[in-house]
Amino acid sequence: MGKKSGKNIGSEKNIGSDLRIIGGQLRGRKIRYSGDSRTRPMKERVREAMFNLIGTDVVGTHVIDLFAGTGALSFEALSRGAEQILAIERHFPTARLLEENAASLNVQERVTVFAGDTFFWSRQLPDLSGSPCSIFCSPPYRLYHERTTDMLALIGSLMQSIPDRSLFVVECDSLWDTNMLPSAERWDVRAYSPAVIAIHRTPATSRSE
Repeated sequence: MGKKSGKNIGSEKNIGSDLRIIGGQLRGRKIRYSGDSRTRPMKERVREAMFNLIGTDVVGTHVIDLFAGTGALSFEALSRGAEQILAIERHFPTARLLEENAASLNVQERVTVFAGDTFFWSRQLPDLSGSPCSIFCSPPYRLYHERTTDMLALIGSLMQSIPDRSLFVVECDSLWDTNMLPSAERWDVRAYSPAVIAIHRTPATSRSE
């Protein structure tokens, strides 16, 4: 499974400033970003390309934003028609900022923030049956290399738990082999150097295969 080429965006830099919601009902609204390197947001042009690929698949889904950071993916999904957000972020100041951003956008009733470790949360998975999910996995790139087994277990357990017609999006760097992903041949992989985006759609027939 080869990586399809995208735009080279390596020259973009993330600094402490506002982030812009790109599309949907909240288009143009800003969310605050502290600039903390531990909560690196996905670069705007990668986020735009990713949501262009996802299209309307996010509409009506319940979003689980792993390693949520600024919540940029959560708020972008909500703006584009997602129903509810669960954002998981272990860095407490960033989790608080995420809640403040939800309030400033007047969507706090649709956003739940879990201020804790994603790996810990995954050991006690809630019942994910019911409405289709959109799962975003955009952690610090080092986790793919330093905790490969844990990352694959996390992705694998969620893929087994989410309902049919769900969406799973992974962002990693180009040094990590996406062929290690569960059911690797079913992921749509796109390269936006140095980022790589992999998208998996769970078909309605998946549970009967």
